[in-house]
Order: sequence, then structure tokens, then C-alpha cells
Amino acid sequence: QVQLVESGGDLVQAGTSLRLSCAASGSISRLNVMGWYRQAPGKQRELVATITSGGTTNYADSEKGRFTISRDGAKNTVWLQMNSLKPEDTAVYYCNYRSLVSSTTYWGQGTQVTVSS
Repeated sequence: QVQLVESGGDLVQAGTSLRLSCAASGSISRLNVMGWYRQAPGKQRELVATITSGGTTNYADSEKGRFTISRDGAKNTVWLQMNSLKPEDTAVYYCNYRSLVSSTTYWGQGTQVTVSS
């Protein structure tokens, strides 16, 4: 089992920045990928960004240049730095963990990000 605890969601104004954190604990595979997905009301959950245990990152095209994902391998913590936020970034942001050995996947409970115009 892997537990994911997210934090950092907030109500902010457009153009400002926010940083989300996700701390993983439990049976963490040495080879894994962690990331952030988001789900806006009435929409499907979508990829925001991921980062592997080796540091390889992947971003959704719409977030490239505005969002930065990083991680502390020793602490199994992942951050999502979000800059120049837009109202359309409003969503519940979910942390995701997937083992690259077993493909076992876990989700956090989500943290709400609301961007007002």
C-alpha cells in the first residue's frame, strides 16, 4: 500500500502562483512515476505533469512553461509549481503514484485549486 497526502490547494487570483505538495509513504517502489492530474467540474480527469524516480518529466501541452514538477527522492515528495494561473486551471488536483515494476497505481484524495478572474 502507498499513501499519498496532498496539500497546497487554495483560492487564488488569476496571474498568481501556487505550489502543490504530495508526500508518499508506505511500500514505495524504487522505480516509480509520480505526478499530478486534475479534474474540473463536468470534465474528465486529465494529466498535468509526471516525474519518474529518475527525474524524467512529462507535461501536458497546455501547462508547458507555466507549471513545473519536481521531486525529492529521499522524501518521496513531489511538488507542482504553478505560475500565471488562469481561471481554467480551476480543478481538483490529484496526486498519482505508479510503480514501474508492478504498475500498481494509487491516487491521493485531491486538493482543490480555484482561480478567480
